Amino acid sequence: MKNVALHNLGCKVNSYELEVMQENLEKNGYKIVPFAPGADVYIINTCTVTNIADRKSRQMLHKAKKMNPAAVVVAVGCYVQTGTEAVKQDDCIDLAVGNNRKKDIVSILEEYLKEKEEAREDKTLHETTILDINDGKQEYEEMILTHAGDHTRAHIKIQDGCNQFCSYCIIPYARGRVRSRKQEDIINEVKGLVAAGYREVVVTGIHLSSYGLDFINKDSGDYLQGVDIRTQAYNKGFLLDILEKINQIDGLERIRIGSLEPRIITENFAKRLKELDKLCPHFHLSLQSGCNETLKRMNRHYSAEEFKEKVEIIRSVFENPAITTDVIVGFPGETQEEFQTTYDFLKDICFYEMHVFKYSKRQGTVAAARKDQVDDRLKTVRSNMLLEMEQIQSQKYREGYLGKTVEALMEEEKIIKGKTYQVGYTKTYVKVAVETEEELNNQFVVGVASKLLDNEYLLLER
Repeated sequence: MKNVALHNLGCKVNSYELEVMQENLEKNGYKIVPFAPGADVYIINTCTVTNIADRKSRQMLHKAKKMNPAAVVVAVGCYVQTGTEAVKQDDCIDLAVGNNRKKDIVSILEEYLKEKEEAREDKTLHETTILDINDGKQEYEEMILTHAGDHTRAHIKIQDGCNQFCSYCIIPYARGRVRSRKQEDIINEVKGLVAAGYREVVVTGIHLSSYGLDFINKDSGDYLQGVDIRTQAYNKGFLLDILEKINQIDGLERIRIGSLEPRIITENFAKRLKELDKLCPHFHLSLQSGCNETLKRMNRHYSAEEFKEKVEIIRSVFENPAITTDVIVGFPGETQEEFQTTYDFLKDICFYEMHVFKYSKRQGTVAAARKDQVDDRLKTVRSNMLLEMEQIQSQKYREGYLGKTVEALMEEEKIIKGKTYQVGYTKTYVKVAVETEEELNNQFVVGVASKLLDNEYLLLER
């Protein structure tokens, strides 16, 4: 039972954790094979952010068992944490592992396989390993990555858990309370990845802006004081401190940061970031709605006006930064007037990219119990309107580079309209393409952006 197929669902943190699990499996003699028929073990790193994510997780688990009924199917992660009863009753799942045991995947799997062999039990054997989610008093569960699937960019997880409790979100229940990683462990991991040839790291977490929140009142155990204690974490600059230390690592070329809470952005915060010469001016600020009434129902802790102020701070400090965001349409109670307010707000801000989501009920959240759910057809209409706007705004941002000298870190070869290109990304995460068969992976290329290729890439002329 040594051929293992892996599949990931969900966020960048999940991706990082799956890469660590893969590395640990490989170190212990397991062969990683494609997610296709023939594997002995299938490990699905699940997501539960919406009911749709739950459904996709179940579908992949069932697909794995169908591909090889004799295989061991392992459900890992957030769906396991929030859907314990459903997991126990699912005949397609042989083994279930919670979020805080991902680092132990090898020993858990070995023990399961040993017991199965010794007992000579058949394929209907079910063993459930589901641990309670962590509370704020527990330590960060250390995982170490030395190589990643991408040969140029590696994700670095520095924080887990969330204390926000937005009314639509199940993640605090799936991931537990905020837990922050020790600075020395983060630095050592980045140094190891740089030594392995990685030139860019992406700093991620479940609620990245809360990094260090649990360092404040660790002894008192008081982790739910609301906005005040969160603001303390922001003001103490825990995230800035670790970013500054990462910036000092020799050999590292780029630092990219994950999603930020708008409230963490201050003029001082932005100016300190600007001093980091390796930092990519690419900022993802989670908005969700441009209407204050909707934001209140979502239990977001800022207003549209405050969000706009944060965007203006970033744009005043950085030259032409790429600012991206998330937007939920059709949140319970969203009227046409409220949607129009959001639409006008988004048009005014003019983001580089917007990730538009139609609200999906998530059982167990406050929003799912509301009676004023929005019709799915109306959600689709509103979503399409925002997606159309997003395409226009994104193209406008990319066109702003035409005729300018651009530097990109190249990542892979692609065939576009029958021609061979090397493609990569600028610091602002704009895709670029160079027409050549020369191997440029993990190299920096400088050229003039001559036109948009396939309405997606900046074509560079060297």
